[in-house]
Amino acid sequence: MNVEYFIAKRIHFRQDRKNVSRPAVRIAIIGIAIGLAVMLLTISIVLGFKQEIRNKTIGFGGHIQLTNFDTNNSYEMLPVQLSDSLLDSLRSIPGVGTVSAFATKPGIIKTSSAFQGIVLKGVGPDFDARFFKNNITEGEFIEPGDSLRNEAVISQHMARLFQLKTGDSFYTYFIQDQVRARRFTVKGIYSTNFIEYDKLFILTDLRQIQQLSGWNEHQAGGYELRITDFDQLDKINDKVYSIVSPVVLDDGSSYYTRTIREINPQIFAWLDLLDINVWVILALMLAVAGFNMISGLLILILERTSMIGILKSIGSTNWSVRRIFLYHSLFLIGKGMMWGNIAGLALITLQYFTGIIPLDPEAYYVNTVPVLYHWPLFIVLNIGTLLVSVAMMIGPSYLITKILPAKIIRYE
Repeated sequence: MNVEYFIAKRIHFRQDRKNVSRPAVRIAIIGIAIGLAVMLLTISIVLGFKQEIRNKTIGFGGHIQLTNFDTNNSYEMLPVQLSDSLLDSLRSIPGVGTVSAFATKPGIIKTSSAFQGIVLKGVGPDFDARFFKNNITEGEFIEPGDSLRNEAVISQHMARLFQLKTGDSFYTYFIQDQVRARRFTVKGIYSTNFIEYDKLFILTDLRQIQQLSGWNEHQAGGYELRITDFDQLDKINDKVYSIVSPVVLDDGSSYYTRTIREINPQIFAWLDLLDINVWVILALMLAVAGFNMISGLLILILERTSMIGILKSIGSTNWSVRRIFLYHSLFLIGKGMMWGNIAGLALITLQYFTGIIPLDPEAYYVNTVPVLYHWPLFIVLNIGTLLVSVAMMIGPSYLITKILPAKIIRYE
């Protein structure tokens, strides 16, 4: 029989309303609960925010892009030759989901009331349009097919700026050797709340870009690859590069491969900085919860000095008595963690299903606070909190070794 555990259980579960330590113990439990709830919310919100922004960035540009090396990161692209054999090689790479041809062309959209610079992005029938279809607010996504139609999908920002709705027409002007104009009909309106891109991109059939740029049907601006696991991005990009590096294009140049991280370094550097905030919050919450428990444990020890003196007088060792209070602390930490998990997961679930806490999309790129369930991290966080909290109790429990039975008994 574990005597220390038995005594600690009796102390913890005995209902004694006269205990002076009860308010301090409750404060310690509340501190653990609030700290764990805040840590769960922090991890869930930061991971959710990073996933939302990353998915939106990928939605506009794919995971990996293959373009003409001489394009020089410009929206005015130089052509590459479409090749079925290259497509088959790229699609055969493990982890690659879809490969589609695309092209972009900068221009100006103008109506009688306003004008704005835009980027026309042409996509083909094999384009993975799930991201845009999920964000369509009016109308539907274009369907590139056999017959070429002057249809386009614009953002809600553009629709408001130019007072357009589905079925309306607008003119877009492109400056080349001479100014060329295209009249498009609004097929659909999307809204991603990713304002920097919503202000910029109009989607249409790839053949529109081919005609505007004077390319033939076997030319495009490049290939856009989507992969199944973002963590394998660099590894898959290396495999893509090994396939396309020996290829020489018709103009004598080569392919240029870029990951979405390289295309948008500022965005991903900003997302990486959020991890620092998470570590700071976790450290602060653990420190606050730990100090609350330390103060509670000290009060428990001081309140039960007579019990400690009696136990020592009948032969209990310092370590045996310390174990009693460590077990007691473990019960309190467990109770606080239980309520912390209930509160934290309840708030995460409420936000996940209702989006009750809004955000300004102009500043945060999302209209509600995003949350993500990441059970492995939640479990690790609970285990880490338990271990750190118990470890912080070992030092204060050393006070028990300073309590001498003779002095306690004489005082009593």
